[in-house]
Amino acid sequence: MYPTKQQLEKYAELAVKVGVNVTPGQAVVVMAPIAAADLVRLITLKAYEVGAHHVYVEYNDEQLTKIKYLNAPEESFSEYPQWRAAAMEQYAENGAAFIQIYSPDPDLLNEVDPSRVATAAKAAATALSKYRSYLMAHKNAWTLISYATPEWAAKVFPGETEGAALQKLWERIIDATRIDHEDPVSAWGVHNAKLSEIVKLLNNKSYKQLHYEAPGTSLTIDLPKGHIWLGGAKYNASGVLFNPNIPTEEVYTLPSKDGVNGTVRSTLPLNYNGVVIDGFSLTFKYGKVVDFTAEEGAEALQKLLDTDPGARSLGEVALVPHDSPISNSKVIFYNTLFDENASCHLALGQAYPVNLEGGKEMNSAELAQNGANQSLIHVDFMIGSAELSIDGITEDGQREAVFRRGNWAF
Repeated sequence: MYPTKQQLEKYAELAVKVGVNVTPGQAVVVMAPIAAADLVRLITLKAYEVGAHHVYVEYNDEQLTKIKYLNAPEESFSEYPQWRAAAMEQYAENGAAFIQIYSPDPDLLNEVDPSRVATAAKAAATALSKYRSYLMAHKNAWTLISYATPEWAAKVFPGETEGAALQKLWERIIDATRIDHEDPVSAWGVHNAKLSEIVKLLNNKSYKQLHYEAPGTSLTIDLPKGHIWLGGAKYNASGVLFNPNIPTEEVYTLPSKDGVNGTVRSTLPLNYNGVVIDGFSLTFKYGKVVDFTAEEGAEALQKLLDTDPGARSLGEVALVPHDSPISNSKVIFYNTLFDENASCHLALGQAYPVNLEGGKEMNSAELAQNGANQSLIHVDFMIGSAELSIDGITEDGQREAVFRRGNWAF
């Protein structure tokens, strides 16, 4: 039965040493579903072993979340506990590292009014905006990992028994995170080095525009002057190397918020706040979504786009080859952490300041002036396939192949 005790210990060590790279005297905040308690305990132990000063754990229970959405009064969804927002800000200000274990039930909120979900999501995003700004500017080390649960496994492997579905999902997680290696920490060093080479190549190219073509997609994306490609490991404000996502296969930058035109079609389902949105297309004009369609979850997509003005513009452009480990597993995970690393993707909402030269030191007005989108949300959606072609347009107008048939053309 997966995972073995040794594999779970390796996973915990990976989160602590590669995910956030805990330093002596540092506080660590762990946010996790109660189902992942065994992994949380190991993460806590590993963090203290490398010198953590405090490990704070916050558990969540999706069933309690569902109970509230179905039964609480309407006005409760526009409120968010200020004491919790203040605590998260204080953790961030004091240099804490943040580990989040993300294990969603994709069908959790199918029975819930999408307006309730949207209201609660906006209230939380507003209250936590300062805390989130620390993470998006990479001032703190943070990482996102996942843990297999029966509900998630049942969605990924329908028709299987609970035990068989869980085992299959754990097998995929173990493979994608490299914890099946004898030394996962070293294996991640090799992987990060490979991503770094691609980042270096793209930064040297300094394209001014990307042009996407695929079935249902014809899209141009302008890249602002001074854009920076990133991928794999990053440095936080203290010079500590960390991996925001485990697994990760992407390299990414920010688009010019007003320079996106055309139509793009999704290629994988999006699990957004417990609701699946699938088979959708977005049409952009001068950077804004002006029209959309969706085969499933249209109301949830409408609410997402209406979160705030910046929710209709892009904040991220990410490239992932179709011939990559997670894609080759042929599994749809209904979990953006995994699905976005199987596919080229875009993100609606907030741009990362670190993707712009000098962005970490810019205020909101300066970021906007330099083309960076701003929003309460940052929602990735998948657009890659074996039929995707991407061209890069250089400053002197030359067109170069970047992707052909879903993979790097370099």
